[in-house]
Amino acid sequence: MAKYLCTVCNYIYDTEVGDPPQIKPGTALEDLPDDWVCPSCGVCSKDMFKKL
Repeated sequence: MAKYLCTVCNYIYDTEVGDPPQIKPGTALEDLPDDWVCPSCGVCSKDMFKKL
């Protein structure tokens, strides 16, 4: 599983964890809905995350 870093607030999206309750564990970053934003800062869309 991969981890991705928010380039604004340094939140880490972990595909193994997801973003409960709306995003299930095991969801790849590219499979997130187009309107998904960083749950921490609310600024970054998925294309602004950097793979770790």
